[in-house]
Amino acid sequence: MKKLFLIFGLLFSAQLLTAQEIKFGIKGGGNFATLEGEDFSSDNLISYHAGVLVEFNLLENFSIQPELLYSSQGTKIDSEDLKLDYVSMPVLAKFYLTSKKLSLEVGPQFSFLLSENVQDQFETESFDFAAAGGLGYNISRTFFVQARYVAGLSEASKEASITNRTIQLSVGLRF
Repeated sequence: MKKLFLIFGLLFSAQLLTAQEIKFGIKGGGNFATLEGEDFSSDNLISYHAGVLVEFNLLENFSIQPELLYSSQGTKIDSEDLKLDYVSMPVLAKFYLTSKKLSLEVGPQFSFLLSENVQDQFETESFDFAAAGGLGYNISRTFFVQARYVAGLSEASKEASITNRTIQLSVGLRF
């Protein structure tokens, strides 16, 4: 009887896996980034992001989309660019609101600092944890656009209480 349940479970799992749709893609776009904190005044730094993604369609209107991005962030202070370049890994839950066109995307983002250009303004942290949320729109089966807000939840500096804030506007292709 246990073997029968095991065989049934394996067959059911295999059916779920074959029903699952997997799409790969590339994306890129603009970042409007700043650092935010108490007694810290700065302006937006306009930069960019680019990377790859995989979308796992789990249910009719629900997918999981992990991404691997290069993201240039930071801020502008007194017309000087302070840059923090990250490898970011957002893992987004996507809820399709209208027939696979418009999606609400939310989830955590894990970022690892690659390089910095802060001109001795402060000592940076090497890891950034953030919450990401936004909207995506599938223009066609392969072409999409996204708008996302990423709010840092961990400190970007070892000395000051500041966090990353980034608005991302993206275009991409799915295969």
